[in-house]
Amino acid sequence: MAKTRSRQGGKSGYLLFLLPGVLLFTAVIIIPLIMNIGISFTRWQGIGTPQWVGLEHYERLIHDANFWASFRNILFIIVAMVVVPTLLGLFLAAVLFDYVGKRIGPGTASVFRSGLYLPQVLPVAVTGIVWGWFLNSSTGVFNSILDSIGLGFLAQNWLGDPQWALWSVMFVMVWVQLGYPVVMFMSGLQRVDPELYEAADLDGAGWWQKFTRIAVHLIKPEIYVVLVTTTISALKIFGQIFVLTRGGPGNSTLVPSYFAWQNFFEKFNAGYGAAISTVLTLIIIVLTYVFLRIQTADERRGA
Repeated sequence: MAKTRSRQGGKSGYLLFLLPGVLLFTAVIIIPLIMNIGISFTRWQGIGTPQWVGLEHYERLIHDANFWASFRNILFIIVAMVVVPTLLGLFLAAVLFDYVGKRIGPGTASVFRSGLYLPQVLPVAVTGIVWGWFLNSSTGVFNSILDSIGLGFLAQNWLGDPQWALWSVMFVMVWVQLGYPVVMFMSGLQRVDPELYEAADLDGAGWWQKFTRIAVHLIKPEIYVVLVTTTISALKIFGQIFVLTRGGPGNSTLVPSYFAWQNFFEKFNAGYGAAISTVLTLIIIVLTYVFLRIQTADERRGA
């Protein structure tokens, strides 16, 4: 009886410990999500009584060229925020950990790591405004540098030309996102047993072989975390687009989150904006589930 009471008391304490987080999650995530889904089935301007329209907004999405353009653009953003930072971050983390940290000093490696991570902690508005100045077509630093070295013919209207705007945003997002995978991968590399490197040295393995066949394999958990979190960040990107381009020129940098915001707050079409947000949320949930399943299957194979 005493053991049973002790177990029941432990469970009660555990539930009480979880209760604040569950209530906060419900209030901040679950309830707004349910409300958003409900609004997506109505025609509503944000005031007055919503009018039920069923699947009308979702049918409209299928034929909306702007909606499909936003998802085409988000594929490029995923390359800039997920693919390039992950690959480049793996290489830079290995260089900082294996070369800079061991041959020059861990303090120097920490300085470089902190410098790369700095864009992650800067306010989005600040980084957007600064890069807007850099990329300005008439007074921007980039075009001024090109002029000063005799390459003025390469100067472009980086954020105002539909051919260059998306590429410019992608460049900015690589700069913003790069520090996060570097920090994560350097943390993972610290878990690698040095004896594995020593054994590889005895077998005549070079740095690249040790990196690809030992380090990358052993830090797969960190790689999966980076892929999941950066993919979610890319899909819901808003701040940088809002500050830099407002989705323009035309629809060249339009993304789903900004497209939803336009319908909510500029066009006062809350129902349509909610439908866009619901589709985006569903895509994020599905992709997260797929990533987790792949990670679980990989861990089982490696066990």
